[in-house]
Amino acid sequence: MDNQFLICFLNELQKVMNDKREYLIELDSVVGDGDLGLTMGDGFTAAYEAVRDSGETDTGKLLYSAGKAMSIKVPSTMGTLMASGFMQAGKVLKGKTELADGDIAELFAAYEEGVRKRGKAEVGDKTFLDGMDPAVVKLSHSLENGDSLLLAAQKAEKAAEEGFRRTTTMIAVHGRAATRGEASRTLEDPGAAVAMLMMQAFAKAAESLF
Repeated sequence: MDNQFLICFLNELQKVMNDKREYLIELDSVVGDGDLGLTMGDGFTAAYEAVRDSGETDTGKLLYSAGKAMSIKVPSTMGTLMASGFMQAGKVLKGKTELADGDIAELFAAYEEGVRKRGKAEVGDKTFLDGMDPAVVKLSHSLENGDSLLLAAQKAEKAAEEGFRRTTTMIAVHGRAATRGEASRTLEDPGAAVAMLMMQAFAKAAESLF
């Protein structure tokens, strides 16, 4: 694979975030400012538009550029976190011009780590990580077991959705939702929903390879 796959993924990512704009706004209006749908739609669109015609062959540079564009377009808390994921992945994959399946797993692991470091959160804190981490683990294990990238992506998509659903068993530690204490437990986390949508976009992009 070359960077065209990543550009395809970024395109699917901005499409799903814009398609689900109202869904994210509705989720976020319960526990946040209600602007998550706008932030994610605008931010991921900026990331895609920054690289779609760049001709950049270095995967790391392409991902870093996508993250930089997103950080400028949506400098909110969540926008900065998502941009940090791209930039961390860019640092890890710097110099790559061809991607093996394992590199894709490394990309998402680095993305998660970038968000984790920037947000100072951990799995179980009822955040984006609770949707992304199960997907990253499933993707890595699936590929290690010899699954195709498409099958691994589909399994990761399912794991992300399950992780998102499990946030209704967690008490929020960060953000406005944390002020609710025990009352936050039954609420679905909007950040984890973003992770779920991200893996939907990844699975959609993986279909283009087969």
